[in-house]
Amino acid sequence: MAEAANKDTGQSKPRRVKYRKTKASWNPAMQAIPVPGIRRMVNMAATMKDVIHLSIGQPDLPTPKHVIDAYIDALNAGQTGYTMDAGLPELLVALRDYYGKRYNRKLTRDNILITSGATEAMYLAISATSAPGRQFIVTDPSFLLYAPLIRMNGGEVKFVPTRAENNHQLDPDEVIRAMGSRTFALILNNPNNPTGAVYPRSTVETILEECAYRGIQVYADEVYDHLIFDDDDFASVLNCSMDLDNIMCISSFSKTYSMAGLRVGWVISSQAAIKSLRRYHMFTTSVANTPSQFAGVAALTGDQQCVRDMVDIYRERRDKVVELIDQTPYMTGYKPGGAFFAFPDLPPHVDGSDLALRMLKETGVCMVPGDAFGEHCTNAVRISFSTTCEKLEEAFDRVIPWMAKQQF
Repeated sequence: MAEAANKDTGQSKPRRVKYRKTKASWNPAMQAIPVPGIRRMVNMAATMKDVIHLSIGQPDLPTPKHVIDAYIDALNAGQTGYTMDAGLPELLVALRDYYGKRYNRKLTRDNILITSGATEAMYLAISATSAPGRQFIVTDPSFLLYAPLIRMNGGEVKFVPTRAENNHQLDPDEVIRAMGSRTFALILNNPNNPTGAVYPRSTVETILEECAYRGIQVYADEVYDHLIFDDDDFASVLNCSMDLDNIMCISSFSKTYSMAGLRVGWVISSQAAIKSLRRYHMFTTSVANTPSQFAGVAALTGDQQCVRDMVDIYRERRDKVVELIDQTPYMTGYKPGGAFFAFPDLPPHVDGSDLALRMLKETGVCMVPGDAFGEHCTNAVRISFSTTCEKLEEAFDRVIPWMAKQQF
């Protein structure tokens, strides 16, 4: 408290000073970030008892033992410092060899940047290139990260819708028609979150050929590239493109090896693009988690039977959730080909957000409303089948009779 001299006595006495309260001056671009529909549902569910979650896109299967052992060994060996900014050299080599062999693509270490999960990789790619006047084509529905990041940096989003009656497949002709003089980039999420759709080679090749011809960038989010249920020949941009000059392929260990919390992802692109992203990466997270990178080396170089076993389990769950959706009144389903999501339609006039909230309150089953993923899918819900078949059956034992009572 400040002091001031008394005119009569010359003595000091306390002076009350009123300080003005200030609020944080947020960048106006923050307005582009919505309150995630997923988080809203999960927060509400956290206040309730006996909730069955069909909401979170996170593997529930255990991380393979040899991956955990490699993480612990790295800690015990004192591997807790920084790696090179591009990533742990051993991991760069492992990724080069693994993806070079898997997709018959000549890669070098300089084609790869290790990031803190695929989220940072996508953040780097979009925020480094989105700008006023640049238009990005995004599927609707799509993962909730893309559109806000584009808009935060002044870019424009142009949605191309997919539909349940077409198994949420992407129509390449519709994508090409959406391209214009201001189209800068296209975001291709395959297999798709939230729909689980897997795009065939013909679709991917047609889109990539047109993008290469027009000079349009392609940011390919392929984090679910191993969770393929019906076709082993996954059409990655790495084996469907002539070169990497306009390609950034993004993935991570999170889904394939149940390593979501270990936070290691990567970008594979041209050497020039990786050089630029490395500089940006140094000013964001600097480096990815070091022990986790050693765990990633073990994941790629170890026995891959653990991945095949996980895929078999997810396939069984996929078949079960398709069966259960078909039995549910007012839900129109399809057969997702990958990831661990289904995105059934509700009747056209039904608000999926209202329905999901009432369903959670009245049945204790947590699904995510469609409007969390786009502007043209408000009459849908996302169902994650990253849970046991028993839990799926228990959830639908509540949902099916509840849906039958609705007056739509």
